[in-house]
Amino acid sequence: MFSDADAAALYDLLNPWDPLRWPSDAFYDELVATAGSVLDVGCGTGSMLRRARESGHTGRLVGLDPDRAALARARRRTDVEWVEGTAADAEWNAEFDLATMVSHAFQCLVTDHDARASLTAIHAALRPGARFAFETRHPRARAWESWTPSNASVITDAHGRALRVWHEIDSVAGDVVTFTGTTAAPDGAVLRVDRTSLRFYDVATLDALLAETGFEVEARYGDWDRGPLTGTSAEIITIARRTPPHRIRPSDRGASSGPRPDGVDLEELPRPRARPRREEGHPGRRPGRGRRR
Repeated sequence: MFSDADAAALYDLLNPWDPLRWPSDAFYDELVATAGSVLDVGCGTGSMLRRARESGHTGRLVGLDPDRAALARARRRTDVEWVEGTAADAEWNAEFDLATMVSHAFQCLVTDHDARASLTAIHAALRPGARFAFETRHPRARAWESWTPSNASVITDAHGRALRVWHEIDSVAGDVVTFTGTTAAPDGAVLRVDRTSLRFYDVATLDALLAETGFEVEARYGDWDRGPLTGTSAEIITIARRTPPHRIRPSDRGASSGPRPDGVDLEELPRPRARPRREEGHPGRRPGRGRRR
């Protein structure tokens, strides 16, 4: 048996929040440290906010996530607010200086409707002029091509069990990649299989959704050293600022339950000359958690 609680604990082992090891963690730690109040959307097990509090952050910290098992781990720290729900469920009104979606959590919003609803709620939660920081994988880097069994991770969990974890692509449809994550014993006995879909947004689609929901892009980077975004960047890192919302046409509400008709087609993208520098064997931070099957 490999429970949801086991999976949440394994996620922390595979993806520890470590700014000395991961430049992405250092990037977000700096933003959080300088914000008086922070909403982390898709906080998972809460590692970023827990570290912020441990590092001396004295302001309001709120983590939001729909995963009960992940939140159970997060709630071991009681001086941070932990809320169960999705971004679209949020009902805060102008209460935060910074909102974040770290570890590629934004890619879990696979439809325009999901993205609009989430961005609208995040916009409402922010104070005027406050910022929203998040990242998505650059589709041109084709990161999903390295999510294969040959790049499995081997790790020992908190119970002393040796485990092997790998990913396999099920489908690539438009700009959405669907894959499975398998956790198995060393003898190959499968303990758990989770299925996840991620959307690989291009810049034009991101910017259209942000503008429509009342954000303007303040900064855009292609790496965690704040380098420029180029065609060979592995990431699309965005810092957007809350502006007065644009009026949304009634015809746009609840639009398209699938990828944008004019979105990027991943299968038609050219292959990169060089692979991203970050670990390539699995989807990494956040997206490994999905629907169990």
